[in-house]
Amino acid sequence: MSTVYFSEYVSPIGSLYVAASEEGICNIAFPGQYESDFMVWLQKNFNSIVQQKTDILRCAIAQLTEYFNRQRTVFTVPLHLIGTQFQRKVWNELIKVPYGTTVTYGYIASKIGNPKAGRAVGGANNKNPVPIIVPCHRIIGQGGKLVGYGGGLELKQKLLAIEGVKC
Repeated sequence: MSTVYFSEYVSPIGSLYVAASEEGICNIAFPGQYESDFMVWLQKNFNSIVQQKTDILRCAIAQLTEYFNRQRTVFTVPLHLIGTQFQRKVWNELIKVPYGTTVTYGYIASKIGNPKAGRAVGGANNKNPVPIIVPCHRIIGQGGKLVGYGGGLELKQKLLAIEGVKC
């Protein structure tokens, strides 16, 4: 546990809060999640919280802006994924899902070598601390059904629409 830095980013989908450790981006909060989820998560995982833009935060915000402007399909900002071994395995697989495509929870479960773990993949998806950059919005239910999203299904649809996915 060390210091985490954060900044507000006014995006086309509302105010996001982006946090970074010295290692990389570790949390992104959707509009309305600042007090309830974001600050609680930061306090749980770091000793010191500083509201200040660092180089990593500037890079992440620039890349997010490019994403929202449909100019970026792959994020290259460093990440510091904090979670269980299983969660990190799922999140690292989510990063491989290409821009503009969707896959199922079962597909991700198969890719991590546990084809019966679709429900557990859904749980890990729900705990993803770095949405958008770790594209959990690209994961859908069987038959193409939109299910569950930390920012709400409307936001999931908006992110998929940015990528040209019809829902």
